Amino acid sequence: MRYVLNIIYLLLLLVLSPWLIYKALTTGKFRRGLWVKLTGRACVRETQASCAWFHGVSLGEIHLLGPVVAAFRKRHPDWQCVVSTTTDTGFEEATKRFADLPVFHWPLDFSWAVSRALRRVQPSLVVLAECELWPNFLSACKSAGVQVAVINGRMSPRSRRRFEKFRWLVSGLFRRLDLCAVQTEEHAAAFRSLGSPSVVVTGSVKYDGASLDRDNPRTRDMARLLDITPDDFVLVAGSTQAPEEQVILDTYLKTKARHANLRLILVPRHRERFDEVAALIDRAGVPFLRRSRMDGPAKRHDVMLSDTIGELSAIWGLADVAYVGGSLDGVRGGQNMIEPAAYGAAVLFGPHTWNFKDTVARLLEHGAAVQVADAGELENEVARLLGDAHARQELGEAARHFVFSQQGATAKTLQALDESIRESQVTSRAA
Repeated sequence: MRYVLNIIYLLLLLVLSPWLIYKALTTGKFRRGLWVKLTGRACVRETQASCAWFHGVSLGEIHLLGPVVAAFRKRHPDWQCVVSTTTDTGFEEATKRFADLPVFHWPLDFSWAVSRALRRVQPSLVVLAECELWPNFLSACKSAGVQVAVINGRMSPRSRRRFEKFRWLVSGLFRRLDLCAVQTEEHAAAFRSLGSPSVVVTGSVKYDGASLDRDNPRTRDMARLLDITPDDFVLVAGSTQAPEEQVILDTYLKTKARHANLRLILVPRHRERFDEVAALIDRAGVPFLRRSRMDGPAKRHDVMLSDTIGELSAIWGLADVAYVGGSLDGVRGGQNMIEPAAYGAAVLFGPHTWNFKDTVARLLEHGAAVQVADAGELENEVARLLGDAHARQELGEAARHFVFSQQGATAKTLQALDESIRESQVTSRAA
């Protein structure tokens, strides 16, 4: 089967190669770590200690792994931990967040790449953040006796429908998982229905990674850099995608007429769109700062384009009103709204949020966020919240209290991993 998969992967690469080459030349994507991914040249471990290999696909998954890896290392000081990721942004964040750990690129799912990576790393346990299942990798882990666990597991309704349509093909993948620690009972039912033998509900680790303290050093530094004062209103639009930047910019310009002290911070989701968004702001005739061109406190501007990676968490702490992107056009399914909620911002998002279905339902149930139907409603809500301090504060406090009430998933996840490790050790001794 692995040779069949290799042929399929090679054919897909051949078909997609013109597009991949174009993206690599125009955006720089897919070039970094390509040789490592193709050959499986992961880090070489020189110690015989047990090893936990943690994997997060991109920036969001690397963020959620932060508290899990830290807690695992405290519980298992005799284990070595390594971290892998797939995307450039994930790699950059992982090297910062896990500076004292080996960080490398996840191998492409060719049999030779995954076999070599497993030989070099020699893990006892592989921990996958959310759900990243590749058949050759899971098969190689099974053959080598390596445990595989999914943590913070979730499955969107769209993904579940696709998996169930091809149940005959994917159920073998889910049966190879030794543990699935998932966010909700609904996700648990989806994993069980697809064949996962061991499923536990732990809640979402993303709540544990969210800071409740606006007065943290990184947010304070950002406020100092931008000369933000207590008299300012700050509108932050984070993880935005086209056409949301235009919608937010229009909203800002209309609302600015009534609130002269309104500041706007735009944080696009993807780095390859930074120049595009800068051009959009420039065409509107609005003076603005680009974060990448600042090397210290800058002359005060009312608009900033955050065109760097890894600073959104700190920027959310500045927001009086926070719009969470990827939720207006019905294509992306929304981005993480937990961080601005934890800071007590008045959180807004669009109608398309299936990636965070449970979080959205709970926030709305607790009166802790506002979901808007379209651009016009977004503009109205921003104006309403900026003009009503009581409503803004009430919404923010409800959001902060909700996030606080949901924390604790990391401890439950670690307990589930410990039990899985013990069961594996018992089974190994019995064999």
